[in-house]
Amino acid sequence: MYERIITVLPVKKIKEKKQNITVWSFADISKTIDQWLNDWVGATWATVFEMVIAGVCVIGLFALLGLVLVIMERKVAAWIQIRLGPNRVGPKGMLQSLADTVKLLVKEGMTPDGADKFLFNLAPFIAMIVAMLLMAPIAFAKDFQMWDLNVGVLYISAVSSISVISILMAGWASNNKYSLLGAMRSGAQIVSYELSAGLSVLAIVVLTGSLSLTDIIQSQQNGWWIFKGHIPVIIAFITFIIAVTAETNRAPFDLAEAESELTAGFHTEYSGMKFALFFLAEYVNVFIVCAIGATLFLGGWMPFHIGSWEGFNHVMDYIPSSIWFFGKTFFLIFLIMWFRWTFPRLRIDQLLNLEWKYLLPISMINLLLVTVMAIMGWHF
Repeated sequence: MYERIITVLPVKKIKEKKQNITVWSFADISKTIDQWLNDWVGATWATVFEMVIAGVCVIGLFALLGLVLVIMERKVAAWIQIRLGPNRVGPKGMLQSLADTVKLLVKEGMTPDGADKFLFNLAPFIAMIVAMLLMAPIAFAKDFQMWDLNVGVLYISAVSSISVISILMAGWASNNKYSLLGAMRSGAQIVSYELSAGLSVLAIVVLTGSLSLTDIIQSQQNGWWIFKGHIPVIIAFITFIIAVTAETNRAPFDLAEAESELTAGFHTEYSGMKFALFFLAEYVNVFIVCAIGATLFLGGWMPFHIGSWEGFNHVMDYIPSSIWFFGKTFFLIFLIMWFRWTFPRLRIDQLLNLEWKYLLPISMINLLLVTVMAIMGWHF
């Protein structure tokens, strides 16, 4: 069905471009591991072990991201506000996040008397499960992807919408008015801004002619979409960054956990490891949306190429693809952190007005412009 839909647009065929890429690949490593497991335990158990290895790697990545992004947040905040930031635990405070992790591990987790204990305990795990599912189609480097899904964009859009369930579940099950208000705010916020984020993503799907993240990356071999897609793609990129900032409940859109109004919002009653899971899920979700933004608009692991400049493009290919991917992703993470420590928190009416009166109409008109541009072939 998708093939019939996307072939309507006269977009250049992506398959013709794949053979020119000379970036160092992880394919040999993954094939060696797969072959060794197949020879050792057989095809069925090899598949099981590969899934276990992938799961352990994702969990390890989550733990590392939590440590890195928390210290990055504090250092960025200190830099923007001209403060020192953490500077005691470890060299220049670099182990402060590790100290906080140990504190949360040994801290007692309590459940309120009037809470729905099953849903209260389940909510933080759903938040983490959704984050783990979203890691599957992301290409961290060339040929380094857990699941090369042909409808990866659709998969990400569908799974990411489940995250609001964990927040609503936590707010309602806590039997706390502040938690419930925070959860209801978050539900309205995420459902609203999903529309603008989805329309921004559709702009790249229309230009590429594919829902596969691999095909979207390959289509940017001769230039990232943010450069060769003209002003409509820049508008889509700005809208996407604003929308995903709101979807991840980051300031200035952090009304779901507004300290001055709701104590801590939907996770007011959580402590210990349950609070740590929500805390970690927020930072992992920031990484995921920035990774998706880098993939769609900035070429993912694809090096910076300029048209037919073969010499320049060949030099760029020497930089490992994983460095390109993580560099772009952390640049977008820095932007989102910059927003947090620059703008004041919006009121709930301002937040919803921004989406329904401005971002959504702009996104719809912009998608129409991108469609015309794709049909007429006006992009580079």
